[in-house]
Amino acid sequence: MAEDLQCLVERYLDDPSPENREAVVVAAVPLVRSLIGRINVPDHILASHDDLENSGLIGLLQALDSYDPNRGAKFVTHAYRRVQGALIDYLRSIDVLSRGKRKKIAEAQHAAEKLRQMMGREPQNQDVADYMGISLSEYHRLLTEAQRRFSLSLYNPIGGDSDSHTVLDTLVNEDSHRGFDQIERDSLIDFVEDVVETLPERQQTILGLYYTENLTLREIGEILDLTEARISQILGKILLTLRGRLTEELSAPD
Repeated sequence: MAEDLQCLVERYLDDPSPENREAVVVAAVPLVRSLIGRINVPDHILASHDDLENSGLIGLLQALDSYDPNRGAKFVTHAYRRVQGALIDYLRSIDVLSRGKRKKIAEAQHAAEKLRQMMGREPQNQDVADYMGISLSEYHRLLTEAQRRFSLSLYNPIGGDSDSHTVLDTLVNEDSHRGFDQIERDSLIDFVEDVVETLPERQQTILGLYYTENLTLREIGEILDLTEARISQILGKILLTLRGRLTEELSAPD
């Protein structure tokens, strides 16, 4: 599919007719749908498959208009990030998580960090729930919401400005820079790898299946014989831990 798509794109660049443009879009629809299938879509009236597909196609057209084959990258590589970015931007735009829920998620992250320091180990869900004064089921719901929200926040800068690394940058090492930028990037990647290695084996497996193998929550659940909801809760806990430690590391004085 990628080679056929590349040929259609090159044909369109030689002859930018409406017919050739439409041919590219039709050929790239499977790419858009594949990316949609890898996103944990929130239960929202504006997050239907058609809504997401329309957003993805907008990203695809932007990719087509900005594509320069002389830079050496295949169109599918260029379009992947554009479409993915369009989908993430759309999901952010319809995020209706209340300020209170956002505050609770932040409190959960702080509680987990505090307990980790006090106990010298990774706290159990019940430990965090007790510390926060909420029920275990309420904490599980919070983890599910955190999973959805932090999945999107992996595309946000870790620091306070737009030049900061994103968490996703540390997980995907492509188009890296030379010199000091590369050294800084490698250091951050090493730190993330060290944090991941401290997680329980099952959490490491889930993180790898979700972000490296691009499996959906349902597919991971089938592999590990767990429900999709349970996988979402575990992933939420992992992301709270990962983002908390990254924030702590990057905000620590030199």
